[in-house]
Amino acid sequence: MGGKQDGDEAYGKPAKYDPSFRGPIKNRSCTDIVCCILFLLFILGYIVVGIVAWVYGDPRQVLYPRNSTGAYCGVGANKDKPYLLYFNIFSCVLATNIITVAENGLQCPTPQVCVSSCPEVAWTVEVNQFSQKVGEVFYTANRNFCLPGVPWDMPVIQSLQQELCPSFLLPSAPALGRCLPLLNSTPPELPGISSNTSISQGISGLLDSLNARDISVKIFEDFAQSWYWILVALGVALVLSLLFILLLRLVAGPLVLVLILGVLGVLAYGIYHCWMEYRVLRDKGASITQQGITTNLSAYRNVQETWLVALIVLAVLEGILLLMLIFLRQRIRIAIALLKEASKAVGHMMSTMFYPLVTFVLLLICIVYWAMTALLPSCEKVQMNTSCNPMVRGLRVDMEAQPVNSSCPGLMCIFQSYSSTGLVQRSLFNLQIYGVLGLFWTLNWVLALGQCVLAGAFASFYWALDKRRDIPTFPLISAFIRTLRYHTGSLAFGALILTLVQIARVVLEYIDNKLRGAQNPVARCIMCCFKCCLWCLEKFIKFLNRNAYIMIAIYGKNFCVSAKNAFMLLMRNIVRVVVLDKVTDLLLFFGKLLVVGGVGVLSFFFFTGRIQGLGTNFESPSLNYYWLPIMVSILGAYVIANGFFSVFGMCVDTLFLCFLEDLERNDGSLDRPYYMPTALLKILGKKNEVLPRDKKRKK
Repeated sequence: MGGKQDGDEAYGKPAKYDPSFRGPIKNRSCTDIVCCILFLLFILGYIVVGIVAWVYGDPRQVLYPRNSTGAYCGVGANKDKPYLLYFNIFSCVLATNIITVAENGLQCPTPQVCVSSCPEVAWTVEVNQFSQKVGEVFYTANRNFCLPGVPWDMPVIQSLQQELCPSFLLPSAPALGRCLPLLNSTPPELPGISSNTSISQGISGLLDSLNARDISVKIFEDFAQSWYWILVALGVALVLSLLFILLLRLVAGPLVLVLILGVLGVLAYGIYHCWMEYRVLRDKGASITQQGITTNLSAYRNVQETWLVALIVLAVLEGILLLMLIFLRQRIRIAIALLKEASKAVGHMMSTMFYPLVTFVLLLICIVYWAMTALLPSCEKVQMNTSCNPMVRGLRVDMEAQPVNSSCPGLMCIFQSYSSTGLVQRSLFNLQIYGVLGLFWTLNWVLALGQCVLAGAFASFYWALDKRRDIPTFPLISAFIRTLRYHTGSLAFGALILTLVQIARVVLEYIDNKLRGAQNPVARCIMCCFKCCLWCLEKFIKFLNRNAYIMIAIYGKNFCVSAKNAFMLLMRNIVRVVVLDKVTDLLLFFGKLLVVGGVGVLSFFFFTGRIQGLGTNFESPSLNYYWLPIMVSILGAYVIANGFFSVFGMCVDTLFLCFLEDLERNDGSLDRPYYMPTALLKILGKKNEVLPRDKKRKK
């Protein structure tokens, strides 16, 4: 298994020799045109959705506080009023239900108004002021804390009953764009405020309701203090990743050997530990027959049968791994040779190592575009089908009244319909679904583009007889242009298949979360089986798509034909596939662990101030959450390492498929020389009758 097979076997006929084949073909035509047109039309629709969101949305809602009329404090008409004042902050104590808080837009159930400055002294409306006018009590006394549009001559008692003006003020200080009372303030004795309600309780309730929004302020402060150190950590991750890949050309064999021996050593220690635990418990007579069956899983650590089973499992794994090393040693040597060749290919085309930056930028554009499209709309909370009173809270008293300074231009009291669900609500939901589909499809397409482009570049390296002269001048750019020009539809086809499976998984997770409390054990088991099947299906489709894109990059055929040819080729060499896949996974896992772990440890010691003696220019910044830059550094290091190693993994997979095709197409003769490197020829016991450079001279 793994070599050439008879043409009548189940997994297709081996590739035949083609004298005109010299790597990725130049003369190719557009593939999967129907899917290409569908994808382009979908993108046009996605752009229309973004335009709708931009026209009717407002991104300021996540940056500035808003008053009761929907206006933003600190911008526009309220440019000189940057702070938000709560009429009754004690109502925030009652807003402890997160669902209620979310439905209220993360706001307390009390009127709020934008003010130029926070109150400095305590004040309460007196009984003899109820009959006076608003202008006399508030405006002339420089208490401009009423909602916009309250008439000068309105009675104070009426403004208080309609909650248009505050009934009391407390000395406050601005924090997070809001006027928060000082902790030593004494609450007034007013209806609705109990004697045991404190200022700290009100502030606590307010912060609970605003936590999801205002926590970002401290996060931004930490980023402002530590962003350059985070960039340094990411630079370290980049250098480590690049060095690890380039050094594989020299140490791939010893490194793989060390990793395999390390796994054997870990399993051997596990066997020894299980044996020692089993022997101690056996001597004590601790058996499961004495303890019985229990739901307390920790109790099974104290019975001998648990350690005996673990010992048997580890021993079986150790034996399987040893047998694999004995019988598959030649295939492991092939995998090591391909890893070295992949490192050499990356060294010849260093630009490929930085292509993940292009992929990252495209992915960022897709995610930001979706986020803006999904989060920009700010008028969907308006009740379109309920009664509207133009006299409520600062609305102008006329037949076409609209909220003063509203963030929803054109909002007015009009009759729409008797339906309980209007067109606006239905459209918003459908557009959100369209946006989610667009997000998944565009992300998968961008990833597919990167895989196909890299495959085209690395395939041109393998199929060059003379690596110094036959490799194209700009292989990455040529592969990029070729892929975009001819294979956009094929990439969209593969991305769409993967997108449908991923959306099915998302829907299944949503249903599982909604019905988790009402499910019985049988339903949970069925749901778990469905989720497991979809997860396996997604992994298989990713694997198939990846190899299909390699075949598309080389031969320029459509997605279905390329996927079929790749699958058949891999099945004809299934043992080599498994060995190479596991060796590569082990090596790349070790590399990621080295990069991410190293950056994480350095970040932890630096941002917690445990690295001393670096001077004043290298002191760790003062942070609200020291774990934030650490987590960002670790995440960034993982993204960088994953980007570099994904290029290396794509190179290995491409060279592997080319190697398998090379074995089937050629025989090492003068007319059909092998394109594989000399190391692989030695491992296979093969040789070319003529060296590649000699063949070039004869031509």
